Order: sequence, then structure tokens, then C-alpha cells
Amino acid sequence: MFKISFWQVSALITILWVFARYCVWKKYRKTAKQPTLSNEVKLLMFYACIIILARIVYFPWHHINGRIGALNFNFQKLFPPRVNLIPFVHLVDNYAGWQMNIIGNISMFIPIGIILPACFKQLKTVWKTIIAGSSISLFIEITQLMFYERCSDVDDLIMNTTGVLIGALIYFGNKKIKRIR
Repeated sequence: MFKISFWQVSALITILWVFARYCVWKKYRKTAKQPTLSNEVKLLMFYACIIILARIVYFPWHHINGRIGALNFNFQKLFPPRVNLIPFVHLVDNYAGWQMNIIGNISMFIPIGIILPACFKQLKTVWKTIIAGSSISLFIEITQLMFYERCSDVDDLIMNTTGVLIGALIYFGNKKIKRIR
């Protein structure tokens, strides 16, 4: 068994992010398509969302000795995976905090639904934004299978996608209002 800290995950995400931004810069450095400061600020907000999502979905809420708890990886405990593929079975279980689970899963993906279309011009419709956002959620649910303390749940995917939908409706609704004015 080995432990993975939040700071290690953040460092990995940061390295991948810097590499991706470098590749984009290198590709477009001699063309008119060079990223603007405005686009870079939007992308920086997307990066921040990724770091925050990683903190929320992978690591325990409670602190251990004043620090964020680690992810525990143990190959022997990977099987059987903890997965719920039946919608709404455990959504309203009688455990403390189920309401916070619903609200949290929806609200943490609202910013994703706003930031994705703002950053990526290819996501010019609500449906494309929903597909991209639900793909991020699906990636999270699949990667949670590697950690025996985490559970992958179709309800999380549904609620996260609902959050992306709300965010996308806010973004495109605001865009439409600005166009009308």
C-alpha cells in the first residue's frame, strides 16, 4: 500500500497543465492564433477548477493532524470494485449528510458548465458542454475505482451532469441576454 498526497496530485496536474499550455504556445507562437491574456485567464480558472475538483472528489473531507488526508492505493483491495450502477438506489440513504451529497455533487460542477464553453470555442452549444462536462465526471468516477476508500456511483455522474447543465444554461443564457441588449 502506498499513499498519495493532495500536493502530489496537484503537482502532477500542474506539470501536465504546464506541458499542455507549452504545446499550445509552441504550436501557435508564429501564427495569429496566439492565445490572448483574456483566454489565458479563463484557462487559469479552468485549471483552478480541476485542482479544486481533485481535492473534493479524491481526498477525505476531514483533516488528519491538520493536513489533508492521503489517498490510499492498495492493489490487493482493488477487487471487487465499489461501484453502484443502479440509479437512485443509494441517493437518499438514511445517512447523515445525504442532502449535502446531492447539493455538493450538483454545485461543484456548475462552474465547469460555465467555464468549459467560455474557454473552448468548440463547445458552442449546451449539449456539447454537457457531453464535455459529463466526460470529466465519468473520468473522475473511473479513476476513483483505483482507490478502495472511494466509490464510483452512477448517481454522482447524474448529479454532476445536472450541475454542468445548470452552469451551461447560466453561461448561454447570460450570453443570449448580452446579445439581445
